[in-house]
Amino acid sequence: MTPPFKDKNIVLGVTGSIAAYKACDLAREFMRKGASVTVVMTPEAKHFVTPITFQALTHNPVHHDPSFSHTPSGMDHIELAKKADLFLIAPATAHTIAKLAHGLADDLISILALTMRSAVAVVPAMNTNMYHHAAVQANMKKIQDLGYKLIHPDQGELACGDIGEGHIADLDIIIKSAESLI
Repeated sequence: MTPPFKDKNIVLGVTGSIAAYKACDLAREFMRKGASVTVVMTPEAKHFVTPITFQALTHNPVHHDPSFSHTPSGMDHIELAKKADLFLIAPATAHTIAKLAHGLADDLISILALTMRSAVAVVPAMNTNMYHHAAVQANMKKIQDLGYKLIHPDQGELACGDIGEGHIADLDIIIKSAESLI
C-alpha cells in the first residue's frame, strides 16, 4: 500500500501557541505517511518549541526568520510556495488568523500564505473565550471566504484549565483533512 503522502511536500506553519508542541507529533506523523515536511515558525512559536527540534524530526532546515534564506535566490517564501502540496498552519493563533484575514504579511507564515499556490489549511488553537470572540469568529469566516480550509478545534481542557472549544483538533482529524486537500 502506498503511503498517503508519498512524494508530497507539506509546509507546516507553527505559531506561538502552547499547542505548538503538538506540531512535533504532526510533523512526525506526516513523515511516517511518506511526506517531506518543512517547518516554518513565527518568532513567538520558538518560545514553545525550538527550531532544532523540528529540524531533528523532519531532517529539513527550519525557516523562522523572513530575512534569513536557505535558498540561492534568497526568496524562501517563493521557493517554499512553489514546492508545497499543502501549507498547514497548526496551531494557528487568533493573531495569525487576523493577519490572514486582512492580508498582512509581517512574518514568514503570513508571507507564505499570500504566495502559496496549493491549499492552505488553518488549525486554530486558543482559549475558548478568544475563540468565541466576535472578532475571531469574523476573521475565521473571512479566511474561509478567501479560500483557506479551516480545521475546527475540539472541545476539551485547555492549558489554562478552562474547558471549551479552542483545543487544537485531534491529530487524526488534521491528517485526514490534509489527505483530502492533497
